[in-house]
Amino acid sequence: MIAEVLVELGARNIDRTFDYLVPSNLYEDIKIGIRVLVPFGRQEVEGFVLALKNETLHDELKTIIRLVDQEVILNEELRQLGKYISDTTLSTLIASYQVMLPKAVKASKKTTINKKETTYFSLAKPLELITEETITPSQEAILEYLKTHPKAEKKELVSISTSSVKTLLKKGIIVENKEEKYRLTSTYSIEEKKPLTKRQQEVVNEIMSFQNDNKVFLLHGVTGSGKTEVYMELIEKMKEEGKSSIVLVPEISLTEQIVSRFRSRFGEDIAILHSRLSDGEKYDEWRKINRQEVSIVIGARSAIFAPLKNIGIIIIDEEHTTTYKQENTPKYHALDIAKWRSTYHKCPVVLGSATPSLESYARALKGVYHLIEMKERVNQKPLPEVKIIDLNTEKKKKTENSYFSNELWEEITKRIESNEQIMLLLNRRGYSSIVSCQNCGYVEKCPHCDISLTYHKTSGMLRCHYCGYAKRLEVICPECREEAMKNLGVGTERIEEELKKYLPTARVVRMDMDTTSRKGAHEKIITAFQNHEYDILLGTQMIAKGLDFKDVTLVGIINADTSLNIPDFRSSEYTFQLLSQTSGRSGRGDKEGKVYIQTFNPDHYAIYCAKNHDYVSFYKKEMEIRHTLGYPPYYYLVLVKIISKDYSKAQKESTKIGDYLKRNLSEVSILGPSMANVFKMNNQYRFQIVLKYKRCEKLYPVLKELINHYQSDRLLTVDIDFNPVHF
Repeated sequence: MIAEVLVELGARNIDRTFDYLVPSNLYEDIKIGIRVLVPFGRQEVEGFVLALKNETLHDELKTIIRLVDQEVILNEELRQLGKYISDTTLSTLIASYQVMLPKAVKASKKTTINKKETTYFSLAKPLELITEETITPSQEAILEYLKTHPKAEKKELVSISTSSVKTLLKKGIIVENKEEKYRLTSTYSIEEKKPLTKRQQEVVNEIMSFQNDNKVFLLHGVTGSGKTEVYMELIEKMKEEGKSSIVLVPEISLTEQIVSRFRSRFGEDIAILHSRLSDGEKYDEWRKINRQEVSIVIGARSAIFAPLKNIGIIIIDEEHTTTYKQENTPKYHALDIAKWRSTYHKCPVVLGSATPSLESYARALKGVYHLIEMKERVNQKPLPEVKIIDLNTEKKKKTENSYFSNELWEEITKRIESNEQIMLLLNRRGYSSIVSCQNCGYVEKCPHCDISLTYHKTSGMLRCHYCGYAKRLEVICPECREEAMKNLGVGTERIEEELKKYLPTARVVRMDMDTTSRKGAHEKIITAFQNHEYDILLGTQMIAKGLDFKDVTLVGIINADTSLNIPDFRSSEYTFQLLSQTSGRSGRGDKEGKVYIQTFNPDHYAIYCAKNHDYVSFYKKEMEIRHTLGYPPYYYLVLVKIISKDYSKAQKESTKIGDYLKRNLSEVSILGPSMANVFKMNNQYRFQIVLKYKRCEKLYPVLKELINHYQSDRLLTVDIDFNPVHF
């Protein structure tokens, strides 16, 4: 018997299977999709068995050393899916398989993650059959305990007497057993199911009428319209039919809140997958799913690969969010994977959002997706009143706190006095975004990246948010030697300081990358705010989506222009989505909400439409601009990056690549090469070329040839991203 094995090495010149002899002692256990250890050159590596056969074209074959698993890691569906990812992203096949799996079951000889086991003790035989004459009081206490606790953990008995436990084991009176125990535990209580509103029930019925069809639904529902209840009802109906479900959420901060709601409905029938879990926890959750011990998987982007069988529905909440696109190779989009799996399982995909991406909404209007709308909030309250504050006018006024307009500040103090809660958004973390010399203009920049350093006051450090470089803040300018270094720009850390200074009795909690870096931090902050342990939740965009707090009646956006100034054709769309989503956190309970948006661009259509909760007007205006400039959804884009530590080499090769693409892709509009927005990152220089096209049959072969040409060049990387979400 011969096995075709795909080894763990990611080099493009070995992106294929290799034939190995299967030793006779493994004939019964070896399966397609299992991991094996094989010799490769002078080393031993792991790989996946992708085929079994009886013949080979090669004269001499090496032999498989051993099996790594007893169970299949890559089932038939995942093997086909990996091939699809490789073909559509031009990544290696091994990279496409590895991205689908938790670390513990990737093909990697260097990784060992053990199952967690708990030691139990029990009686070897009934007490009345134990005839030993010498039973000490402590041994007798242990036996009496086991009489009422037939399976006692080691720590329970050791607390009585360690030596007595050893003696009883030696005598054969008690026995020791080990049982596997999952690392993640949860506490919950089953709550009574909420009755659906008439509109919610109509939506459920409409989707269920296509339950055996791979149709994509765009559920466009305003914030607070009850989309989550619709999701749960759909999942319950799938459970009744013996089918499983996947629910994707865009932010880890949302995972805990939505999992809590789902557990109150479905109990333990849930597995969780996201990046903040430890490797061991991910391994446990993956095995739960693979063993079909659960039928619901909730998680971030990677949860789309959950090895569920008989999938009945795939739900992608806040579908517009860019985090569903993988930034590293292979650069897949979770929506594309969801659509592939829906075709495989013949099940619907539901995309939910109050602010759908333009691409999704355009497809819905064309009938490619099925559009369903929920235009009213469940509580029948109106959407919050939104007021725009013109900072051009406001900055001329003398205010005690220059980051807040007088109106917003008055509302904040009023809400605190009324024991209501407030959410404040500033999409920039740190204390100040730029540290500059007021004498000579010198700016503190990262020595490895083409970006200014951000000052973090709590640590007293200047940090690069790209590569992690850090240094101490100096007051003396390294250029002119004057004591003139000053903090410019503002981040969440500084706003928190201002709030505590001018509102000393207010309880303020900050939620950004700095305060949520520790495990469980998201859940801790959200739970504390939900329990009204804080009055003000201040944060970056992670507070903008999906969070539901009934006591929040005021939302303040401190600077709406942060995302508007990003050099990206989608900046207006990002701004509209961020403002609309954040505004939607206000007034979700019994009390009506209010929103204040502070901006230097009060007349910008993205801000004006967000004020009026007018998605359709924004869509029409933005589509006009996209059509004129030739951007998605009218055109597809490919971003080609040329990266090297050698500036001259990167520049020279980017010109050659640009010429090659222009010669071979005549029907494609080619922009560049040009310097990337962040030209230097991690000491590597980055040039980019943007391809714009509607149809091009030659595109994939030409790009594949380009990648193959540079595959052995260790000094240069050619990185290709289809339909990029960031530039």
